[in-house]
Amino acid sequence: MAEILFKERLARADLRQDWRVESAGTWGVEGMPATSGAVQVAGERGLHLEAHRSRGVTYEFLQEFDLILTMELQHQEALAYEFPDLAGWVHPLSVMAGEAYSIADPVGQPVEVYRATLNELDGLLERGFERIQEEAARGSTRPEMGS
Repeated sequence: MAEILFKERLARADLRQDWRVESAGTWGVEGMPATSGAVQVAGERGLHLEAHRSRGVTYEFLQEFDLILTMELQHQEALAYEFPDLAGWVHPLSVMAGEAYSIADPVGQPVEVYRATLNELDGLLERGFERIQEEAARGSTRPEMGS
């Protein structure tokens, strides 16, 4: 949901059309569709997740990005541990909005929880948008990494 919300925010702001925005799961299963709850609440906002398929993180995938945002604080820690040369570019989304907490995964919860999570993500992206842009610009200046 965060990916599609951020893409929608970029399009609405008519900014950064050159950004590549993708999601990946720190411990996710490859190739799974979005849950029905996520599809439903995204659809309520005119956003479409039907074609979404999950992917897992790899070093090769992550090094293609100037900024890596995580939903949970533990995801940042895990990625920094597994890929130490990328650690400076990994931040929890909540930190971009001036807070520091894990965003609960709504999987398996009622649709109301998905709706609340979507609203939470949207608020964090709104409040953190300027800092996200700053961190991405900083990341675009980092030296090329080897694998």
